[in-house]
Amino acid sequence: MLLQLILSGIAQGSIYALVALGMTVLFRATTIVNFAHGEMFMFGAFVVYLFLHLVGAPFFVAALLGVVTLFGLGICIERVLIRPMAGGPHIALAMMTVALSYLFRGIARIFWGREVLPMPPVFSYPPIEIGNLVLTTQDLIIAGTMVLLVIVFMLLFHRSKLGRLAQAASDSPRGAALVGINVPAFYGTMWGVSAAMGAIAGILVAPITLLYPDMGAQILIRAFAAMTLGGFGHFGGAVIGGLLMGILEELSGGYLSTSLIDVFAFIAIIVVLLVRPAGLFGRGEVTRV
Repeated sequence: MLLQLILSGIAQGSIYALVALGMTVLFRATTIVNFAHGEMFMFGAFVVYLFLHLVGAPFFVAALLGVVTLFGLGICIERVLIRPMAGGPHIALAMMTVALSYLFRGIARIFWGREVLPMPPVFSYPPIEIGNLVLTTQDLIIAGTMVLLVIVFMLLFHRSKLGRLAQAASDSPRGAALVGINVPAFYGTMWGVSAAMGAIAGILVAPITLLYPDMGAQILIRAFAAMTLGGFGHFGGAVIGGLLMGILEELSGGYLSTSLIDVFAFIAIIVVLLVRPAGLFGRGEVTRV
């Protein structure tokens, strides 16, 4: 039972880590925590569903169109709603993302209400059984995508010009602009990349959770807890935080009470903020949140 719970926790934690990565990318570039990222996750899956059932596009074509659509949506959000608030109180930007979260969820409910829709898996192979352990191919795809993305973004942010650009734009937007960096264009691109990553996560996770307007809200708090646990702005921390969240959720639910699964993310946030506010890998410096 223990091994299966740990394996299930890793599979669940990979989902949290994948969503947390999209939020971390934006936070590293702009120091903004996007509380509407769960709705990017949800919208990406619904856009693919529309392309599949209304247009009749093949799955991979629909998935590509969904990612591109969310990339464009992220850029539009930054240009129309976030950029005019640049230089204002940082809490106002966070509140804007909260408002967007409720707005997008409300739009989804207008069209789908509380209906739960099926989503086809990426690959329909049978589960892998190793003794008493069971692992689905969808879990492997999610974990593999998460590992690939964290490697890519760690290399980009730590070993490339993009990383230096992100650091400059994050630490001192005005100084970055004075040396010739197009900070608004960079911010818009990173909003698009973050939204696209939310779409990728939604497309991969929807076959497991099914499609419904509140699916993003369910996952966001756990991804936020993973970021808090791992340390804001740390890619490896987001992954380790997500995996720890998944494993601890499954263990607490399996050995203590299943009701703990629903509140574990809140408990984790409270404990981390009390014991180690910077998280496991975060720097102990004051950062705008």
